[in-house]
Amino acid sequence: MLRIAVPNKGSLADSSIAILKESGYRQRTDSRDLVLIDPDNSVEFYYLRPRDIAVYVGSGELEAGVTGRDLLIDSAADAEEILSLDFGGSTFRFAAPVGKDWKVGDISGKRVATAYPGLVEHSFKQLGISAKIVRLDGAVESSVRLGVADMIADVVSTGNTLRQAGLQTFGDPLLTSEAVLIKRSGAPMPDGLEVLVRRLQGVVTARRYVLLDYYVPKSLVEKACAITPGLESPTISPLQKEDWVAVRAMVLRKETNAVMDELWALGARGILVTDIHACRL
Repeated sequence: MLRIAVPNKGSLADSSIAILKESGYRQRTDSRDLVLIDPDNSVEFYYLRPRDIAVYVGSGELEAGVTGRDLLIDSAADAEEILSLDFGGSTFRFAAPVGKDWKVGDISGKRVATAYPGLVEHSFKQLGISAKIVRLDGAVESSVRLGVADMIADVVSTGNTLRQAGLQTFGDPLLTSEAVLIKRSGAPMPDGLEVLVRRLQGVVTARRYVLLDYYVPKSLVEKACAITPGLESPTISPLQKEDWVAVRAMVLRKETNAVMDELWALGARGILVTDIHACRL
């Protein structure tokens, strides 16, 4: 059986279970369950600490797992990303006390508190910075006020917690993170894992896109198709109404209303939007 690691808690846990369910896999109903066997799909799911998943996958004990890109890099495990899952987004940034125009060059020689020492060390090497890393397990924002560190490097979502602690971000984000599917570096993809990837990719695509149907005069088809080119090509079908055709295309969900406005202004009518539950492209 294919063995897959799933976060057992934290911000990625619920969304990971949701996308696996949408992909046709059984998932646990009791949060105390540590293992679930899905015999119909020949998969065993192991519910583990998010920080440990890359280690298990990198060791080869598990074939794949869902974790955060930040946790993957921080672990320095022998694992690689094979698919981004489009949820759990965040940025990893430096932050320091307000009142000064901080630059990345100011980090050298300072104490930097973080819960992601591996990721910060990796960033220091890329930036050519020499600084002391202070490892903490949580509440990193308080470290500067308590005198443990001069600045921090941490995951930032809204920035409210930083502002409450009197800190401000500076420099470019060190990393843009999200949930990813990982496997052991260089390991071949077993059949079951290829199926998992196709299913997950289908759900991710279905969440990003919608189906758009509309009627348009034949004389405007080229202009309409320029607005809705689809992933490869729109589908065009004849109508009983003379000189009109029906067009169907996939469009990005976030652009739906703007596209509908543009089509209406062009002369298209009967514009309908349909959710996509799953797909294989």
